[in-house]
Amino acid sequence: MSEHAVDDGSGSPTVTVYSDYVCPFCYLGRESLRQYQASRADDVEIDWRPFDLRSGQRGPDGEIDHGVDDGKDEDYYERAKENVRRLQEQYDVEMNLELASDVDSLDAQVASYYVKGHYDYETWLAFDEAILAALWAEGRDIGDESVLVDLATDAGVDADEIRSALSDDALRAELTEQFRAAQRAGVTGVPTFAYDGYAARGAVPPEHLERLVEGTHDD
Repeated sequence: MSEHAVDDGSGSPTVTVYSDYVCPFCYLGRESLRQYQASRADDVEIDWRPFDLRSGQRGPDGEIDHGVDDGKDEDYYERAKENVRRLQEQYDVEMNLELASDVDSLDAQVASYYVKGHYDYETWLAFDEAILAALWAEGRDIGDESVLVDLATDAGVDADEIRSALSDDALRAELTEQFRAAQRAGVTGVPTFAYDGYAARGAVPPEHLERLVEGTHDD
């Protein structure tokens, strides 16, 4: 992991967060980050980097092929659900879903990547958090264009811009390159939090994120 701390001139640290909206541990990890942020006098900003958990299941037409063997059996998914339930209790967060295996986040990531590149940080963050909440707290399909447009307009993003972004092949190619960049950076799973050359993987507790950002590293 070669990510370094980002200094935006305000004195607030910026943590690189690799994530995919369809990962429940990314939602839970962001709650852990929120709890860590609440303990600080200054903000921690997020430099979101996209990661594609569905790449091995997506067919040439863009649809998810649920018949693809991803090496994950029923025991794996049951353990994942147990871990989600444990972390829900640990972080005191309610979720409408435990897993979202039928949802594809690619369009949501396209839209988020567009907003991140064309709007200010606070607008992107509002949209990003709305996507996460829509799926995990409300059970909405974030692969649905109309859902993404609704979330974007609520965050202050022009609806036509989102529709245009979703049909922009060049933007999708840029996003694909971001997925490859995550792999080149050594990211193999999400969420991954990176700061100053160190990384914390998984929905780690707030105190782990505190050690990551504030300089007490065990690795």
